[in-house]
Amino acid sequence: MAPTAKRPRRKLVARPVTFSPFARSAAHIASAYMIKRQMIENKLHEFCQLTPNGECKCNDKRNIDETESDSDGESSEGVVQADFAFFDPKPDDFHGVKTLLQTFLDNKEWNLSGFVDLILEQTTVGTVAKLEDDDDDGLFSVVTALNLGRYKDHKCMKELEDYVLSVCHESNLVDQLRVLFSKKARDVGLLVSQRVVNLPAQLLPPLYDALFDEVSWAVEDEPTEQLRNSFRFKTYLIVTKIYMHKKANGKLGEKADSEEEPVIYVKAEDELFHEVSSWSFSFPLKIQHVTTSEASFSFHLFNQFTFFLKNYVSMGLVMAVEADKIPTFRKQLRSLIDDEP
Repeated sequence: MAPTAKRPRRKLVARPVTFSPFARSAAHIASAYMIKRQMIENKLHEFCQLTPNGECKCNDKRNIDETESDSDGESSEGVVQADFAFFDPKPDDFHGVKTLLQTFLDNKEWNLSGFVDLILEQTTVGTVAKLEDDDDDGLFSVVTALNLGRYKDHKCMKELEDYVLSVCHESNLVDQLRVLFSKKARDVGLLVSQRVVNLPAQLLPPLYDALFDEVSWAVEDEPTEQLRNSFRFKTYLIVTKIYMHKKANGKLGEKADSEEEPVIYVKAEDELFHEVSSWSFSFPLKIQHVTTSEASFSFHLFNQFTFFLKNYVSMGLVMAVEADKIPTFRKQLRSLIDDEP
């Protein structure tokens, strides 16, 4: 019998989750502030009476302000100890997951709420990361895989299909996309992964290990053959975001006439997925500013982060990764984390 899904619980030091030199510098700006901010907000709940809108009724917020000031004054290179834990998705996570996925399809108006419901209802495969023993229940990451065939009749999945097909302008790939959404849909897992940018890098291997282990266990443990088969993925489809240098030569990975990186992967593991993908394409996004899930820190640090990206444009990236490449991906991800200074 396969083991029951276990959620890793580890003490982790907040560090930037990125590996290119340029992206690492940008992420250092935000490093540790997110968790400090969470602690400050928890103190606000402890010391103040809040209105229904979340505003403080107290006249004297000196202690909170001083705490925040101290946090802002500390070096962004500082170390903050934080305990993270992995959990099965549950209904109470709705707003947290929806916030993380707010720009999953750029600025498209679609049934995001229905999409989040699918993620939360599938507890066999899927993980959310939170601060351990945090009563606030704030989400820092969500990762899951949804079978395109199993959920093809849901409005949100039809809208996602229409969107992905509409942004693909490479004629040699449109037909392959259509096949993934139709004839091969029951063999395709839509890999959904979103988090705040400064989630500790050490969380990445256990997050993805949890996902792919759960997929393997579901193939063995689901109560019906139909459900077991719905997790026998042959291909993973990934829709994500990158930043491309304005002077890049058009193809991902090609060096521009600049000392800056041609491409910044918002999620470091996307570079690894890209390397093992069977095909991919990129497209311009309409939302060009840094999003909430990418920048959960102060206004001052937000401005610095935005400054680092002034020579870049937001691009969508769609990739197809064959399931037999996943062991390579997992090995490379662990190696990257282990090699981080």
